[in-house]
Amino acid sequence: MKFETRAIHIGEEPNLKEGGTGDVAMPIHLASTFARKEVGTPTAGYEYSRTDNPTRKALQARLAALEGADYGLAFASGLAAETTLFLSILSSGNHVVA
Repeated sequence: MKFETRAIHIGEEPNLKEGGTGDVAMPIHLASTFARKEVGTPTAGYEYSRTDNPTRKALQARLAALEGADYGLAFASGLAAETTLFLSILSSGNHVVA
């Protein structure tokens, strides 16, 4: 299958599981916070949209699938992406010239 075809179809299977909505296309979740039944126990793993949300999780899975990778990363801001990159590759004493 060509890249263009995969880009359109990956992750677009309707959610027909119990409790699923049957959406044909992934909805965009606009919530910034998520309700909990108990303190300290996020519902479905979501508590605050900057740390994770269903839309970002779907994007990460699709990017990984398109690239043939196990995981993909998406960030809430460009600064968060840059910080993660720098903290993962730089060691104490390294310098960045910008």
